[in-house]
Amino acid sequence: MAKTITLSSGESLPALGVGTWNMGDSQARRASEIESLRYAITQGAKVVDTAEMYGNGRSETLVGEAIQPFREQVFLVSKVLPSNASARGVAQSCRQSLRRLGTDRLDLYLLHWRGSVPLTETVEAFRTLQREGLIRYWGVSNFDTRDMRELDACMQAGECAANQILYSLEHRGVEYDLLGADMSRRSVTMAYSPIGQGGALLGHPALARVAARHVTSTGPATPAQIALAWVLRQPNMLAIPKAGSPDHMRQNLAAPEITLSAQDLTELDSAFPPPRTRQPLEMI
Repeated sequence: MAKTITLSSGESLPALGVGTWNMGDSQARRASEIESLRYAITQGAKVVDTAEMYGNGRSETLVGEAIQPFREQVFLVSKVLPSNASARGVAQSCRQSLRRLGTDRLDLYLLHWRGSVPLTETVEAFRTLQREGLIRYWGVSNFDTRDMRELDACMQAGECAANQILYSLEHRGVEYDLLGADMSRRSVTMAYSPIGQGGALLGHPALARVAARHVTSTGPATPAQIALAWVLRQPNMLAIPKAGSPDHMRQNLAAPEITLSAQDLTELDSAFPPPRTRQPLEMI
């Protein structure tokens, strides 16, 4: 967990956090999910990401229960739906999220994706929440290069703390221009689904070949650990994979121990070519 990122404010955070998409949807998995989150926090995975959309608030409720004993150790992130991104909607959604999470403030509040509400209105609503002490920082999610340029027109330099986007070996289009542009504006990139959805990515033979050359504190490296280490190789990158069990979480937390070699990176580039032209932002 040694690798860190630095927010525009100067605050430093571990580069590996925890996502909670689809958590809280199953009563049968609830205890394991809570145990997984608590294990991550005690091991230093400070950033916990959720959203009002996830399970219509069920994820936030589960996260609130999980982090309650550790709230001061957690950098808590949630998101407002674009349909709630008006001045009134942001104020209401934030307070509802805080109630579900059982806390008095969010460390980072994101606009989940671009909607029809003018960005100027949403940004001013975020600033109001900051003045009221309900959020510390604000940012965006699923914003492409053009969206970020429009956001530049209604914010101060460094004011947007983060842009949370889809980024993995399977989804590399953002490398063409978005990653560098966000770094230049001092917005941290948060990578969601960094090890893919399902088994398609992790079943690729290139990942197995690279994994065979590495070992972590959990044993021989796995394809998932290689995929995560590959995302974390980027500067300015905060990855938030989900892990619904303590064992899965333990595997994820060991991924930063891996340093990929030039041979590894070349082999992965051959299997998952980097973009040669600008591509539309991908979302899931």
